[in-house]
Amino acid sequence: MNPPLLTSTALEPSGLAGLDQRARDIFRRIVESYLQTGEPVGSRTLSMSGVSLSPASIRNTMQDLTLAGLLGSPHTSAGRIPTHAGLRLFVDGLLEIGDISTEERREIDGRLAGRGRNFDEALNEASSLLSGLAGGASIVASPVRDAGVKHVEFVALGRDQALAVLVGDDGSVENRLMPLKAGVTPSTLQEASNFLNARLKGRPLHEARTEMRTELDAARRELDETAARLVEDGLAAWSGGAERERALIVRGRANLLQDAGAMEDLEKVRILFDDLEQKEQLIGLLDGVSTAQGVRIFIGAETRLFSLSGSAVIAAPYMSGRQRVLGAIGVIGPARLNYARVIPLVDYTARVLGRMLDGQDT
Repeated sequence: MNPPLLTSTALEPSGLAGLDQRARDIFRRIVESYLQTGEPVGSRTLSMSGVSLSPASIRNTMQDLTLAGLLGSPHTSAGRIPTHAGLRLFVDGLLEIGDISTEERREIDGRLAGRGRNFDEALNEASSLLSGLAGGASIVASPVRDAGVKHVEFVALGRDQALAVLVGDDGSVENRLMPLKAGVTPSTLQEASNFLNARLKGRPLHEARTEMRTELDAARRELDETAARLVEDGLAAWSGGAERERALIVRGRANLLQDAGAMEDLEKVRILFDDLEQKEQLIGLLDGVSTAQGVRIFIGAETRLFSLSGSAVIAAPYMSGRQRVLGAIGVIGPARLNYARVIPLVDYTARVLGRMLDGQDT
């Protein structure tokens, strides 16, 4: 059974109970207009949109919504825009989530479900794909590889290339192509495999990596020098080194500059770009997403990372067929993201990515 599409991150829509039908209707129209145009909405615009109230009555209701903290005025004009609290209330209680088109489904399926794609390529493709479809910057966090090691093997693919295979206790399989130096024989590959199997079995790679490298220095007298290099190269290929222990992929920064509203405040864009460079904080945010079933939304100050830029994040976990969370993928953009469109895009991309990684080598 699929998890729920949307998981609330902060406020429940109980605030709607305090609004009568007139206030709800006006509030909904203001938010929808703002999300579509990025412009403040005035009483005259609402009157012309079909609200059967006098401009004075509309202004009074807008004032009440402003006093309630749901609307704000960006300038001295009479127009209003939703506050971050207002956007949260709208998303939680009034947003009608659409569905992605058949063409978009086919594009996502075709680009992610191609056979032969390895783990890193799949994450990069998902990030690039989502930023293009959603029109924002996309972020993808790689999984925490905490499963114990079940089996290790080096398989020769030719004179100068080998496949390093790491099988986890959880059934995951990670393959990495490695260059082979001259002099590597089948017995050398087997020696390196045996050495790692004896020392890694049942232990998470990240836990054993440092100890293994220390032990390798002492074991060089027993191991063939070429086999020792294979062991080192294999550890590096699987773990990616300290800097790649948790990979974070960000794509589509240029999309953030195409928004006319964003261009009016380049300082916020600069702050947002600085935020996107905070790898550890972004991974922490996405790890929080991984604890929930369904899409999560963060607006403005709901997360410290984007409080100054006032941006919004829509993210979802991608998981294996065993419902084990592998990582998270999301879209970052201005607070006036097209939530109704982006939410199902993120959700579907996360589902396809999870199925694709689960069905191939992860």
